[in-house]
Amino acid sequence: MNFIKSRFINKAIGVTLIKWVVKNTFFKYFNPKLSIKNKPKLSELDNLRKEMTIAEVSHLVAFFAVIIFAVVTFFKGKHLLALVVTIINILMNLYPSLLQQENKRRIDKLIAFFQK
Repeated sequence: MNFIKSRFINKAIGVTLIKWVVKNTFFKYFNPKLSIKNKPKLSELDNLRKEMTIAEVSHLVAFFAVIIFAVVTFFKGKHLLALVVTIINILMNLYPSLLQQENKRRIDKLIAFFQK
């Protein structure tokens, strides 16, 4: 899955900021499987990519579940709550999923390099 393939668009919508937040705050401790410590081997890159795909899909499932909640909340007349939930959902689920997609593209380049 690649919703946004352009690095420029990712940067323009703020994925770079989310990347900084994940790398430099307590969020970096949430999934320690998604990091590389030393020079990786091809098998480690494949495993990392699989873990990233799992994290990406998990964020997308959560995103759509919360969107459904926000839509129901909106139609119940709680517009402010629906707006706040949607904004938080975008920051906590959509952006991390987009970040995972960007990181997977970077890993794909590394995998292609190792396979040469």
